[in-house]
Amino acid sequence: MAVLEISNLHAEVAEDGGETILEGVDLEVESGDIHALMGPNGSGKSTTAKIIAGHPAYEVTEGEVLIHLEDDEFGEDFEIPEDMRTWELLDLEPNERAALGVFLGFQYPAEIEGVTMVNFLRTALNAKLEEREELFEEDEEASEDEEEDAGYETSPMEGPADDGEVSVAAFQQILQEKMEQLDMDEKFADRYLNAGFSGGEKKQNEVLQAAVLEPSIAVLDEIDSGLDIDRLQDVSKGINALRDEQGAGILQITHYQRILDYVEPDHVHVMLDGEIAMSGGPELAEKLEDKGYDWVREEVYSAA
Repeated sequence: MAVLEISNLHAEVAEDGGETILEGVDLEVESGDIHALMGPNGSGKSTTAKIIAGHPAYEVTEGEVLIHLEDDEFGEDFEIPEDMRTWELLDLEPNERAALGVFLGFQYPAEIEGVTMVNFLRTALNAKLEEREELFEEDEEASEDEEEDAGYETSPMEGPADDGEVSVAAFQQILQEKMEQLDMDEKFADRYLNAGFSGGEKKQNEVLQAAVLEPSIAVLDEIDSGLDIDRLQDVSKGINALRDEQGAGILQITHYQRILDYVEPDHVHVMLDGEIAMSGGPELAEKLEDKGYDWVREEVYSAA
């Protein structure tokens, strides 16, 4: 089991005179649980997601973001030393956070011409596994060159065709299993990454990426936006599989109740003005659908 723990998180836009966005966020997400983070535009939901993943556009001014891991979080063949089971994500590069089991699904996935999905996903998986090995090598001391050039050393466009821990043949089997799990057409694997994809196909591809990378905690930023009912059901099935088949913890950021009809949350949180103003169960999302967010604001501030 893994736990993502956010404590008293304050953040602002990373530029001179940058706007303060987060005003003390507290949140805890465990493996196997689904949390829905809801709130109006500008409340700080997407900023929270990007800070978890390490986006450079934001500067954290106070608080911490920890991930706690059990000794067998990455399988029986990978034992995590007792003194390396808690990590401060804010001290790590985005690729290191990914290696520790953090995944961010984007609201607007990028299109990359010339890179097939299968090559992209296999490269990402091998890079994550390699980075994980390096993070847990206690005696390794990074050279100055490595520190200056932090990040992945390979790209989907270079390197030996069968280089990496997961071979081409092994990855083809993994990808086939994940695509079957998500009811995706295998032809998608040979298409360029998101190029020419519909909005729904792009979102379904984000869930496929999570399924392949097998994160401990998956943060999904408004992955339901712009989906018709059929694609919403497809994407929801994939999200449920991440939790039910792989045991991932899910932080589902959304404006609307509709995806929660298919992905039932264990916890619902309402974010207002850069902090979590109210938390509850699935019934809270239903109440928000009926009454909007104004009643939350009135109730919170009248009690203050």
